[in-house]
Amino acid sequence: MEKPFAPSCERNREPILGVLREHFADARHVLEIGSGTGQHAVYFAAALPWLEWQCSDRKDALPGMRLWLDEAGLPNMPAPVELDVAMDWRSLDPVVTRLRERGQRGFDAVFTANTLHIMGWPSVEALFAALPSVLTDDAVFCAYGPFNRDGAFTSASNRDFDAWLKARDPESGIRDAAAVDALAEAAGLKLIADIAMPANNDCRVWKRDA
Repeated sequence: MEKPFAPSCERNREPILGVLREHFADARHVLEIGSGTGQHAVYFAAALPWLEWQCSDRKDALPGMRLWLDEAGLPNMPAPVELDVAMDWRSLDPVVTRLRERGQRGFDAVFTANTLHIMGWPSVEALFAALPSVLTDDAVFCAYGPFNRDGAFTSASNRDFDAWLKARDPESGIRDAAAVDALAEAAGLKLIADIAMPANNDCRVWKRDA
């Protein structure tokens, strides 16, 4: 099996790293949701060695992801965990238990990239609803990807991308920033940064308001 490769990860990793350096500076244990190929995880974990970077994704993504993680051999990258955000999150129980045994109440940072527009809206809702059960009181959540504003696309390319997404899967599509922020607020997360990124993407950063 060859390592999977996502060209977009190579293009956007440096701008995202700049955001993570600032907003994850005080974090120690990161949960990445939808790690995909594992390219982002390897790059960020190497650049941010004070973070323990926990990858997760659905079962079919794990074999390819493990190839990236095994090749990197980084000490701050535990084995990836199977997680479907729309299903039971008990697969994270052993990881959270281990953190709590080490005096950590849970994950103090969460990262996800290019996932909210891929999964259906019920899965986006399930993701935010489940977060409080695995987060510390002061946790930070950073989500990268395209977002609509006031129900409108921010560019023609995003409009075309949304049409392509819906042709492939009618449940997918670019999410409105305000709708996502409402889910975050319901989960006890307050928006603290909205950072414009290349290619009509954004990094939205929320902090738990305990």
